[in-house]
Amino acid sequence: MRAITSFLLIAVAAIALCSVAPTAAARAPHIIVGGWRLIKDVKDPHIQELGGWSPASARDVSDPHIQELGSWAVAEHTKQANDGLRFGKVINAQEQQIVDGVNYKLLLDAADASGNVANYGAVVHEQERTNTRELMAFARVPAK
Repeated sequence: MRAITSFLLIAVAAIALCSVAPTAAARAPHIIVGGWRLIKDVKDPHIQELGGWSPASARDVSDPHIQELGSWAVAEHTKQANDGLRFGKVINAQEQQIVDGVNYKLLLDAADASGNVANYGAVVHEQERTNTRELMAFARVPAK
């Protein structure tokens, strides 16, 4: 009987403590939890749609990292296709944050072996944690 009473007292105390914590958090709308800011409005335009592409505004297309990604994508494609494509520059870039890395969607120009310049689209997956990259897609963009 004593064990049951002790168990019930502990359970009541735990429930009481748990019911107080959410109330305290609700009173402070800007609590920082583990470095994350609580979001009050999920329709805030500054919040990226989950899984969606966002402009690489944090890294402008003139950013050396974005240009290097484009150069790497062309070199990787050329290694696979052996078509002599030469990198020009990245024209547009979008990025998609995913759980384990970042996908970059790049629009770039490159010249073929004859010197003809055309636009190409590439998707590069980069993991900084493992310092790896993978060329997910690469294709010529049809001329308009």
